[in-house]
Amino acid sequence: MAVRNTLSPQTRNNWMIDALLFGSAVLAALSGIYFLFFPTGGFQGGRNPWVNVQILFDRHTWDDLHTWGGVIMILVAVIHLVIHWSWFVSMARRSYKELTSRTSCLNARGRFNLWVNVVVAVSFVLTAVSGIYLLLVPGGPGSADMTWLLTRTGWDLLHTWAGVVLILAAVIHFAIHWKWVTKVTNKLAAGLRRPEQIEPLAG
Repeated sequence: MAVRNTLSPQTRNNWMIDALLFGSAVLAALSGIYFLFFPTGGFQGGRNPWVNVQILFDRHTWDDLHTWGGVIMILVAVIHLVIHWSWFVSMARRSYKELTSRTSCLNARGRFNLWVNVVVAVSFVLTAVSGIYLLLVPGGPGSADMTWLLTRTGWDLLHTWAGVVLILAAVIHFAIHWKWVTKVTNKLAAGLRRPEQIEPLAG
């Protein structure tokens, strides 16, 4: 008899997308934490003793990791949203009903998970939009002070603190789904270690 991987193609694809989303998010988060604790202010004679600190990489490399980790995370998140669009619409309707009616359609765990997802979604959108603005609108010495809704400093603060909220909410989201992650990962690893065996037909 054939030894089959118990994972469905849909579950396997979801895991691969989530893994790519997780990896890019880790790059963006770690590099963002680096810039949070080692800001650029105070360069050229200022009072910032941390501006030239190098941890694993130089500042330029951390900047590249943050930029491209964020870009990949946004692209994969869009794919993730498209794939789960029906679930998203269903949850949005349930969320609206939960918030506007006096009758509860979710248990305590489901309600907590819902609010964590809302925080993740809102903070992600704010982080992504502000990040795209900072990436596309030039800044620094000699650059024109282009303002759209907020000043560049305002966009930078929004990007920083929305990112902090996103990291904290994403950690909670990951912890909530930890059992699913480990279960699917273990099954996927077992399937890769054990090649499919087919019993020969009797002659």
